[in-house]
Amino acid sequence: MAGPLAGIKVIEMAGLGPCPFAAMMLADMGAQVIRIERKSTPGAATPFPMLGTKYDVLARGRRSLALDLKQPAAQAIALELIAKADVVLEGFRPGVMERLGLGPDACLARNAALVYGRVTGWGQAGPLAQAAGHDINYIALSGMLHAMGRADAPPAPPLNLVGDFGGGGMMLAFGVVCAVLEARTSGKGQVIDAAMTDGAALLGAMMYGLRAQGGWSTGREANLLDGGAHFYDTYACADGKFVSVGAIEPQFYALLLKLAGVDDPAFDAQMDPASWPALSGKMAALFARRTRDEWCALMEGTDACFAPVLDLDEAPLHPHNAARATFVEVDGVMQPAPAPRFSRTVPELSGAPAYPGQHSAAVLMDWGWDDAAIANLAAQGVI
Repeated sequence: MAGPLAGIKVIEMAGLGPCPFAAMMLADMGAQVIRIERKSTPGAATPFPMLGTKYDVLARGRRSLALDLKQPAAQAIALELIAKADVVLEGFRPGVMERLGLGPDACLARNAALVYGRVTGWGQAGPLAQAAGHDINYIALSGMLHAMGRADAPPAPPLNLVGDFGGGGMMLAFGVVCAVLEARTSGKGQVIDAAMTDGAALLGAMMYGLRAQGGWSTGREANLLDGGAHFYDTYACADGKFVSVGAIEPQFYALLLKLAGVDDPAFDAQMDPASWPALSGKMAALFARRTRDEWCALMEGTDACFAPVLDLDEAPLHPHNAARATFVEVDGVMQPAPAPRFSRTVPELSGAPAYPGQHSAAVLMDWGWDDAAIANLAAQGVI
């Protein structure tokens, strides 16, 4: 594998959401990630039908080993692999890995320099630690969900970007890299407790600072960055498509007005929140006069802080994204390319995601098991 994390060995206990996202990030950067999946019933019902297929983009870049973790022999295999790894990742409820005999104490006893990364919604401790939940619940508790959406509607779910992937997966990946660097100096591993509530709250650091200063209202659509300001919002165009504007700085705001043909003196009150609702209405009427493409021809590429709002099919085709290869197609599946960019240790995608258990025998052979032992494990249904 190419990339800045080449040589780092990671064992991922396959799950949903933030854990596979963190594993994808590490694999994208060149880490050797072995994905341990539980043997499951074929065709089992799931709200995520792409799982285990080439469309399971979060599973890209690693090999898959399927184990029946209810069997002690499978648990022993997992522990042996972890003993030879730099990192283990898991995203189960607190206590699940301990019941499998694969908790931090057991693993660190075999591998003192191991980085043991855990990601959950509520964290490993606290009154809610054992409760079920999903992204929307975790960001609700962080204070971030309340800030999103229109004033005359309930808070709007921002997909599962803020909790699962930003507050959970990215924080876990960042924590892993920090701990791996520290272990190279100390020779000692440690446990990372990445909670989506903690991570989502951290993503809101600037808003909490503004709130403490008195510069952020708890009302939705009443602040600089939540759609309250007429110069930082999205607007419908004549064709039903949308554009975004974010002209905060005075010079950018002036250019936005100039390109849009605005000469109404009411717009001089840019930073007067009392004027924002009326100006938002005027701005909405203005953008409704032309199609999205017409507005792009006028503003895109200027300092008006403008961009079209693209859907998932349009974004990969945009000239800027195409020029930067922001998206790549792997086995017919369009998906985001690894990020960020590196000038020397350039990451590479190795191919489509593996189906569960695709590399069971190959992984065990590479990690020290012989043909006879592998055949015996298969015969027993362990792998």
